[in-house]
This record gives sequence, structure tokens and C-alpha cells, in this order.
Amino acid sequence: MTDALQLVLEDTDGTQLETSCTRFAVIWQGRELWVQQVNGQLLIGVDVEEGDTEYANLLLRPMATNLVSLQLEMEPAEAGDDDHVHGPECDH
Repeated sequence: MTDALQLVLEDTDGTQLETSCTRFAVIWQGRELWVQQVNGQLLIGVDVEEGDTEYANLLLRPMATNLVSLQLEMEPAEAGDDDHVHGPECDH
């Protein structure tokens, strides 16, 4: 099994370009949202930069049978927060 993603990019005029990659980012609300496939799961993460005073929460809500809403909310980072990255190995 490969972790490559097959992408279809579409311009406003409907022209499509197909490509593949191992991960890609979308710049949304000034943040890089990285999407990648790992072990058959689609992971979405937000890059955190040194000195950031906020961290991102991604909220996924069902909207219809085939649609979901993804919302980016920024939360203040508390003093003393560690640099823990959530992943399949942690219990969070």
C-alpha cells in the first residue's frame, strides 16, 4: 500500500489537472493545513510556528449525506503547554 494521494485540481473554468503527492497544504486563514495519508487514514494538521500564542482546533461537522464542514478555530496557548503532537500513538 502506498501513502501517495491522487489529487484533482480544478480551475474556475472547470479545467482539471491530475497529479499525485505524499502530502499537500492548503493555506487557509493564514495557516498551513497539511493533508496526508498514513496507514489508510487521512490526517489533517495545522503547522505551529515557534512563538505562536494560539493553537488551532479543527472542527468537523456533518452537513448532509455527502458533505462535512471543516472549521478552524484559534485558541490561546496557555503558558507551560508542551509541544505534544497528537497522533495514533497517544491516548488523546
